[in-house]
Amino acid sequence: MSPLEDQMPQEFERLKVSMNQVKIFAVLLLLAVVFFTLRNMCVLEWSPQENSANNLKTDPSMPHDFCTFKPLPAAEAKEERLLLDSIAWPETPILPSPLSLEQTSDPAHSTFTILPGRGGGERHVGDQLEVLIKIYDFRGNAKKTGGDFLVSRLHSKTLTAGVAGRVVDHLNGSYSAVFPLLWEGSAQVEVTLVHPSEAVTVLRRLNKDLPDRIIFEGNFRSVLLSERTTCNVCLHQTSQPQCNYTDLRTGEPWFCYKPQKLSCDARISHLKTGYKKAIKTEEEKLFQRDVNMKVYIKASGPDSVTVLPQTEGQTRVSEDRGKSEHSGYYYQGVWRALDGTRVQQFNSSSDISQCLNGKMVYMYGDSTMRQWFEYLDASLPDAKEVNLNSPDQAGPFMIWDNVNKLLVTYRIHGLPLRIHIIPASKESYIANELDGLVGGKNTVVVLGIWAHFSTFPIEFYIRRLQSIRRAVVRLLERAPGTLVVIRTANLQYMTVYNVMGNGDWFSVQVDKVLRAMFKGLNVRMVDAWEMVLDHDLPHNLHPQPPIIKNMINVLLSYICPKK
Repeated sequence: MSPLEDQMPQEFERLKVSMNQVKIFAVLLLLAVVFFTLRNMCVLEWSPQENSANNLKTDPSMPHDFCTFKPLPAAEAKEERLLLDSIAWPETPILPSPLSLEQTSDPAHSTFTILPGRGGGERHVGDQLEVLIKIYDFRGNAKKTGGDFLVSRLHSKTLTAGVAGRVVDHLNGSYSAVFPLLWEGSAQVEVTLVHPSEAVTVLRRLNKDLPDRIIFEGNFRSVLLSERTTCNVCLHQTSQPQCNYTDLRTGEPWFCYKPQKLSCDARISHLKTGYKKAIKTEEEKLFQRDVNMKVYIKASGPDSVTVLPQTEGQTRVSEDRGKSEHSGYYYQGVWRALDGTRVQQFNSSSDISQCLNGKMVYMYGDSTMRQWFEYLDASLPDAKEVNLNSPDQAGPFMIWDNVNKLLVTYRIHGLPLRIHIIPASKESYIANELDGLVGGKNTVVVLGIWAHFSTFPIEFYIRRLQSIRRAVVRLLERAPGTLVVIRTANLQYMTVYNVMGNGDWFSVQVDKVLRAMFKGLNVRMVDAWEMVLDHDLPHNLHPQPPIIKNMINVLLSYICPKK
């Protein structure tokens, strides 16, 4: 305090303090007014620079596209076009009305034939086996167009061996399936019609016309009131205002209709509450198990071959590093990689804890990734669960082994989520989580994000992966020693009721995009698609334990490679 101020009368000093208090009060009052004004602003923009919870009244008479997305920068827009071209499905027929099965693809009338080997004689390990598939309709007439969804595998129950076939559509009702011959002994061909081309016509329509067929809601609450409204990436624009919950950092979109009485900021949780009927009653006949959905096609002759040892001079399969179109195969129930990875067997908790000693493993994704976390949790008895008061399905979950100084965490990805309920405070996007990691040689990031995106236009999934990829690139640039592992999509059990949301045809689209998106980056893949398809066990969204064990063995072999 200056000498001049020391000489001020005491009354003036008290007046000065009072004036300062008035100024402070005025500033606080102004801030409160600004806060409540911004809170109730009504702006609906895709730009992440705008407020995350705003609303806009729209004119229902104005023309609009039901589900549109923010334009991409030129490079990413070009990538999107290339991705869309790469997954483009062949043309499928327009469905007649009334719909009859008579002219649709029928697995019971269809056949496959094993083509002759080299010189028409012996087959050896290292050769290829080719199969010709002919599709017929329910009348027994040969189909003249393509577009059917087929999968195939070569397997041996005796050897517990299996490898996927590569199916080629010739667009004329015939298909080829090509298999590598990887083991000696018997090998049986299996060809499955997942969907006739006519069913694909229906599935194509769903994501275009009904991307909102799963019902999501937002729960809004104040001290005295509680309201629920419909939420989605794609909301019909009506006269009802919308709340914009676009993530400020990633630009990931999410919208809810504004409650009648509460503000957008009153949203406390996200829910999945049901499904809209998407498949017309007459179309359900195209999705019948044991009739035309996931039905085996019979051979017109022998369905198996005997494979002899490799001939002198042939490249050993184990040395064909990175050249195979397949990621691996099963032999005696154990996954063998074809990309040069030496897959080890981690058969005890000590094997797993020794591999993870000193590691921090961060898992992000859907319930198929949570399944991996649960496997490690059960396999590490010395690791203790850390109670984070997290919702059952969403996490975050954490286990910590103090002796081995190992940490494993799981967190669900951001909206959309088909789970019963998740508090809004627990919602988090993977890209934001990755940006918060330090990374380094003891850090492992495992991503599995696909199952909740199959009901939306594929452009939405492409944008989500582009956002995650940018975060992965940033992480690897600041911490090059970080290991990033991607879990792919997989086949699953299907019925007429769940095919509209998580069917294999939707999954194969997102799986192709996922692989292409991370191609060329320093990341590793666990090929869940082939590991489920190649196995004798039934297809399941959450594969059975023997398959999960093999997946974890691949993951741990990436973390602890054997020299």
